Amino acid sequence: QVQLVESGGGLVQPGGSLTLSCAASGLTFGNYAMGWFRQGPGKEREFVAAISSKGLVKYYQDSVKGRFTISRLNAKNTGYLQMNSLKPADTALYYCAQRSSSGTSTRGDEYDYWGQGTQVTVSS
Repeated sequence: QVQLVESGGGLVQPGGSLTLSCAASGLTFGNYAMGWFRQGPGKEREFVAAISSKGLVKYYQDSVKGRFTISRLNAKNTGYLQMNSLKPADTALYYCAQRSSSGTSTRGDEYDYWGQGTQVTVSS
């Protein structure tokens, strides 16, 4: 079955950086778009970034543009989210998700597979 496993979360000070990874198995990773979403304390899940199957198209939430970079290495069945200049408002449980389509989407209901999440806490 399809499995997505996130890693790389942790506690970081404001202004710091983290790189999240999403290891996929059970599907032909390079055929499908993937995305990152997050859910902060007391908040609804929100879109963070998305990347098409071959990495040619990327979308970002406005609040992370210029700070976060989504990428993927299809040969390793792994996606990444590089996060720089982190702010306390970025504190959340971060999920990776995979679509059954090559095109990107910012809508969570258009993703078919989800990981269990990795916690990112930005605090001094």
